[in-house]
Amino acid sequence: MGLISLVWGIFALLWMLLAFVPLLGWGNWFMIPFAAVGAILAAIGIAVTDPAKRGRAKAGLLLNAVAIVAGAIRLLLGGGVL
Repeated sequence: MGLISLVWGIFALLWMLLAFVPLLGWGNWFMIPFAAVGAILAAIGIAVTDPAKRGRAKAGLLLNAVAIVAGAIRLLLGGGVL
């Protein structure tokens, strides 16, 4: 679960960077739920993995959380949320 959430978070961050390009901000509407699923996978990975092997799941949770927050801020600044 940790590796899946880490790869999911990296993909969400790349998608977030693409959505920062003008006229591609609509991509945030799809990236935020995508990153939320990755964060849920990371939380499950943290819950079921023993404490010594939680590093990848924690990193995946952090990457997905950063993507969600940055995407939401981009939507708020760009007028995507009315």
